[in-house]
Amino acid sequence: MDPKMLSEGIVAGRRSAGQLAEAFDDLHPPLTEHEALVAADRCYFCHDAPCTVACPTDIDIPLFIRQIATGTPEAAARTILSQNILGGMCARVCPTETLCEEVCVRETAEGKPVLIGQLQRFATDTLMAADVHPFSRAASTGKRIAVVGAGPAGLACAHRLAMKGHDVVLYDARPKAGGLNEYGIAAYKSVDGFAQAEVDWLLKIGGITLENGKALGRDLTLEDLRSEFDAVFLGVGLGGVNSLGVTGDEKDGVRDAVDFIADLRQATDLTALPVGRDVVVIGGGMTAVDAAVQAKLLGALNVTIVYRRGKDRMGASAFEQDLAASRGVRIITNAQPVAVHGNGSVREVEFAFTDDALTPTGQTFRLPADQLFRAIGQTLNGDGLPELDGRKIAITGAGRTSVEGVWAGGDCAAGGDDLTVTAVAEGRDAAEDIHAQLMK
Repeated sequence: MDPKMLSEGIVAGRRSAGQLAEAFDDLHPPLTEHEALVAADRCYFCHDAPCTVACPTDIDIPLFIRQIATGTPEAAARTILSQNILGGMCARVCPTETLCEEVCVRETAEGKPVLIGQLQRFATDTLMAADVHPFSRAASTGKRIAVVGAGPAGLACAHRLAMKGHDVVLYDARPKAGGLNEYGIAAYKSVDGFAQAEVDWLLKIGGITLENGKALGRDLTLEDLRSEFDAVFLGVGLGGVNSLGVTGDEKDGVRDAVDFIADLRQATDLTALPVGRDVVVIGGGMTAVDAAVQAKLLGALNVTIVYRRGKDRMGASAFEQDLAASRGVRIITNAQPVAVHGNGSVREVEFAFTDDALTPTGQTFRLPADQLFRAIGQTLNGDGLPELDGRKIAITGAGRTSVEGVWAGGDCAAGGDDLTVTAVAEGRDAAEDIHAQLMK
């Protein structure tokens, strides 16, 4: 074992550049043309296909797979992208194992579904590699729409509005567009700068002006946007992170998992990215798994996910849980933090075992930790927003908020499941509703 992996504290260079390149290689290498044809041949091309019903964006899955099988992947890509303009990224990050592939007839009969996600990637990658944008703008309507947030919901909304002939100004608080796709997805799920390549490709529709570094509440107000534009769509995501609410939460070495993932995604040299020797991640969702696996890949010696409920209640799918375990991540369930110990910096995290009702059992334990990541949910930031439903923006129909002329979708809107594919569907549907209202 490399002595650097045994070093205490949060340090960089626990693994060599070569080791890191191999560790962070593509999780699912792309299918070759032959592999795609073989995979497509397994599809039964079902009528009223359950996979299509399970897809949040309603992609006609049997049709696009048939198009691949007949040697026309570009046509397959158009079928996909007409429903999901971010079909390339969704093919990489969508939990297909709990959506389309889970209900695949091959899965229920044989325990081995058609590789729908990988086939979708094959089709969309083929089209993007040809540098083709399959859609064109309608005649100008003279209408202007502000879209705040260039994540999956905002991008999908902006593209559909531009395609309808509207002019769109797309604002985002960060230096790059993409939102969760750029900053919040594990690096091994989206390699070679794909998130930005997809944004650049999407913008080829025309009619979309991108303005980075513009945040709602800091640089923009909803009142000003409403006065300047014919409609406003909010796809601002969730910028805040819940605190642990225990003693020691503020110690050095304690940080939000989303910030760690963002730093990793933007790093140009992974050998310079520091990580602890003993890492603890608190949470049970995809963010927790992404942070834990990547900490392990960076060279952390011991990585543990601790979740307060049972394993069956974890937000991360069984596939993601198995992925974490296969990378050497330990998962402890039915335990919640009660204190973070250490003199200035975290050294141990104390937990209490709980039952299924989250009632402490009276038993406690401690885990050594020089780095602790919070992955216990995010919250909506900002003042002057439309009416809220709990902690998110209340919506009715296709994203209509309590404020006239303002729509919302994606993670910031109530009722969704915080998936990229769902955000795309909500942005697309809001755009259709905005268009219908503006053209009355």
